[in-house]
Order: sequence, then C-alpha cells, then structure tokens
Amino acid sequence: MSTIEKKAVKGGKYANKQEVDTFIHGYKQERWAHNTERLGQEDALSAWYTVEELENFIERVKLNGGNGVRMHFGVFPEGYGDEKIEGLQTVVLVGTRSKDGTFATSKELHIQDGESTQVLAYLGGLPCPAYCPTPGSGFGHGIGLVDRGDKGLFVV
Repeated sequence: MSTIEKKAVKGGKYANKQEVDTFIHGYKQERWAHNTERLGQEDALSAWYTVEELENFIERVKLNGGNGVRMHFGVFPEGYGDEKIEGLQTVVLVGTRSKDGTFATSKELHIQDGESTQVLAYLGGLPCPAYCPTPGSGFGHGIGLVDRGDKGLFVV
C-alpha cells in the first residue's frame, strides 16, 4: 500500500513592491473610495500591529493546538475606544485548527476561558489613517490617484 503525502496549501506568498502597489491601488480604487465617501471621512487603509503582538498571538494559537490564522475584515463599532476610529475598518485575527493543514478543513480555534469556551481571536490593530503618520513621513506606499468617476479624482 502506498501513502500519499499531503502538503499544506499556503495562503500567500512573498511579494515585490510592484505587486504590493498593484494590490493596494486596486483596493483603494475598488473599496476604499466607496467606503470613504459613505463614511464622510477617510476609511482605514491598513491596520498596524507590533511584531511582539503578532508573535504572542501566533504562539498562543500554537499552544492551543492551532496551525493557522484567519484574518477577517471588521469595523470598529460605536463605543470601542476613540471616536475617531468608529466605523473604520480593521483586521480581526482568528486562530484556526486544520486536520490536514489545509484551509479547506480549518475551523475556528476555541479555548477554555474560565467557565466558558471562547474563540481565540485578536482585534483592534491601529487603523491607518487615524493613528499612523501622514503621507510623506514614511506612511503607506506612495501617492496614488483614485478615479471616482463623475466625482473626480482623489489623491491618496
């Protein structure tokens, strides 16, 4: 009898500057401009975490039998911290466990928290803009134009 080795499907890859700029420009054009218009203020373009925060979260996932992290897009609700972030998008990290190391079988990782069972998640990365430095001081990936159709161009 022969055994077929299963390999984990990777969810991403390292990218060069051109690929990063292509993805970010596409997001700005297709999502960010509409979100910003709807909110009446600039929506977040990114969420910032320290390396230590990410390492600690990944270590906790591993210690609880997890082998993956799913990143969900989220929105800061009213009353969560500073008013200037209410309604802005962010990223929510959720630990996952997969039987065979693939995304297809990944399930949310739940841990015992006192008397109850909770999902192992981390949220609230600092939204940029809102807390990050302004363009020209090292923030973001350069200046870009967003075509808003009959509403004109937007420089971001």
